[in-house]
Formats: sequence, structure tokens, C-alpha cells
Amino acid sequence: MGLNVREDVEAARRRDPAARGFLEIVLLYPGLHAIWAHRVWHALWRRGLRFVARAGSQLTRWLTGIEIHPGATIGRRFFIDHGMGVVIGETAEVGDDVMLYHGVTLGGRSLAKGKRHPTLGDGVAVGAGAKILGPVTIGAHSVVGANAVVTRDAPPHSVLLGIPAKVRARGTGEDARKYLQAPEYMI
Repeated sequence: MGLNVREDVEAARRRDPAARGFLEIVLLYPGLHAIWAHRVWHALWRRGLRFVARAGSQLTRWLTGIEIHPGATIGRRFFIDHGMGVVIGETAEVGDDVMLYHGVTLGGRSLAKGKRHPTLGDGVAVGAGAKILGPVTIGAHSVVGANAVVTRDAPPHSVLLGIPAKVRARGTGEDARKYLQAPEYMI
């Protein structure tokens, strides 16, 4: 996957109302630094240079506070807002136009080999502190509320709230971002 800095910066600008300009975003957004580094480590991982890729991902974790395993597959225009404490496991798959807030975990629940981490469809938004655990699939354009704990699949256009998260269908044309900002959906 080629590095498209302008596309990533534009994704950050669209999703973060505090973004002021190209230079600020490029220099001061650790979520972008983490994904740019991940692309390098992922390429090395796929070429069989596993130790180097893991060492690089740990360096990135130390510098940004964001841990993305080099084996994880990440789509285009991925944005991590703030980012501290984000963990993305080895077999996680993240679609295009996905947004995560700080403290999100895409983690495993098993020590078994094979697919252990979540799959997020295109356009998924995950609120601060949410945990999505195991080989679950979150359908495209779904929203996971802040601090939700998701352990089951969700169809596209869902809203997942609570511990354990319960799925609620989203209304046609309903703006998903309101669920990430409204206090009644936070725990």
C-alpha cells in the first residue's frame, strides 16, 4: 500500500474540528505518525522480516503511545484521534475511512493460532476507551460508543453501546458521530 500523505492529512482535517493546517497535522498528530510507521513495518512483516517489523512497531509505540502490530491490515484514510493507549492486534483488519479515538483496543480473547482479532468494515467509528475483542466483525458504517465492550458481530449501520455492547440499528441517514459525543451514550 503506497504512502499517501495528502489523503491521510485530508482525512484528519475532515474528522478533527481542531485541525488548523497541513503542517500542524503532519508534525503534531501521533495517530498519523503511527499509521505511517505501520505501513513500513507491515511491508517488512509481509516480506518475512518479522523481528525487524516487531522492533519497529515497538519503537513507534514508545514514540506515539499507539501500538499497532505489524501483522494488522489497515485500510486507507484511517484516523486515530489523540491516540494514546490505542492497541491493534496482529490479526485485526481495519477497512477504509475508519476512525478510532484514544484508548481503543482491537484485541484478542484467545491464545489459539489463527484469526483472533476484530474486523472493522469501511466507515466504522469507535469511541474513546471502547474494547472490541475476539474475531468479531463490525459491519460497515457502524458506531461503537465510548467504553463499550464488544464481543459479538454487528451488522452494517449498527450502533453498539454498553458493557457488554448491545446492537441497535441506526436510522436511515442518521449521523453516526452524535453517538460518539452524546453523554447519554457514554459509560
